Amino acid sequence: MSTNQPEGKIRRVLGVPRRRRSSESAQPKIDNKAVEFVLRVGRALHQYGTPAHRLEEVLSGMASRFGLEAHFFSTPTSIMAAFGPLGDQRSFLVRVEPGEVNLGQMADVDEIVTRVLAGELSTAKGLALIEEVERAPERYPPWLMTVCYVLSSGAAGIIFGGALREMWISAVAGLGIGLLSLVAVKFATVNRIFVALSAFIASFVSGALAVAFDGASVFIPMVAGLIVLLPGLTLTTALTELATRNLAAGAARLTLALMILLEMAFGVAVGLRLAEMLFGAPPQLTSLGMSFGVEAVALIVASVAFTVLLRARFSDVGWILGAAALAYGGTRQGALWLGPEVGVFIAALVVGVGSNAFARFFERPASIVMVPGILLLVPGSVGFRSVSRLLEHDVVGGMETAFLMTLVAASLVAGLLVANLMMPPRKAL
Repeated sequence: MSTNQPEGKIRRVLGVPRRRRSSESAQPKIDNKAVEFVLRVGRALHQYGTPAHRLEEVLSGMASRFGLEAHFFSTPTSIMAAFGPLGDQRSFLVRVEPGEVNLGQMADVDEIVTRVLAGELSTAKGLALIEEVERAPERYPPWLMTVCYVLSSGAAGIIFGGALREMWISAVAGLGIGLLSLVAVKFATVNRIFVALSAFIASFVSGALAVAFDGASVFIPMVAGLIVLLPGLTLTTALTELATRNLAAGAARLTLALMILLEMAFGVAVGLRLAEMLFGAPPQLTSLGMSFGVEAVALIVASVAFTVLLRARFSDVGWILGAAALAYGGTRQGALWLGPEVGVFIAALVVGVGSNAFARFFERPASIVMVPGILLLVPGSVGFRSVSRLLEHDVVGGMETAFLMTLVAASLVAGLLVANLMMPPRKAL
């Protein structure tokens, strides 16, 4: 006999209705495949260089399309997600290592998400395709990446105002860094100090060859050799995240940018000192630059190199060239109107409007156009000069340059935010 019978009789006598399980207390029915798809997409986009404010917007939009109530919190090393109403949530934590920008795989993931949300693919098929993207081999072979380090550094030597001597020195520095990158891929210990070692190579090569090529600048080849590693993009992303109230992600990324600058400054200090001990002090000279035609050719070469180094699809090289041209032309015109520091606002505005227009009309990530354009605006090079001056005990000059770096970065962020008002993108990426 059931032990619940006396209780049932008492309830019938007293007229108390039987207890029933409330539907409100039941676990909300959540599509586990949809949740997994959202989290896998978030992890992939995070690894491919999507900033926090864009990532959270993408994931929130996906969850809404799947009919999920969700909250997301992204930092440079993790994604936290909670699904369901506030009183009955399921929480997830995805630990992510900060990855390098990979525009090609970012575009691949974006296409998969678009097809799943349009109903062309099931979430299960979408998950399988995401796994294929994550397991895919490098888009370009290592030797081509090394060649593009050389090309990007040599072209940047011209774009930053150098002459042929600076171009050759920059290319040699880029070759050294490209070869080091091949070693860093195989050995984790080398990868941890890759930035400092790269700065050492660039500064040593620049200091030594500036003596050999009498009259060559030291600073231009040094910055040009480090063009892809300079934390200008990281700094700009950090300030954008802070401006969009993603405070934790912005503060963490800003700290990362400062750490990269310090690592570079240490490598430069050692490299220049060693070059001076072995070959003597290089002359402190300023390059006269090259003609507009030569700079235009350098811009084309840099665009091709950035396409490979940023792992974009080679079919996008034309769009990346357009972004580089917008950044270059906007910087020059902005400097004429507002001065070199605040004039970056014009360049960022033009690049931002162009990238958002690209995203609206072609339904593709704006980052494909925006990231290469921001690379050429390099507020990181100004910060690099600031820390270098502080190491040389030029405190006043270092603080002045640090202020200029902040002004350049703020101008850049303001330009991108105003561009979003003038030409709002249809998708967060």
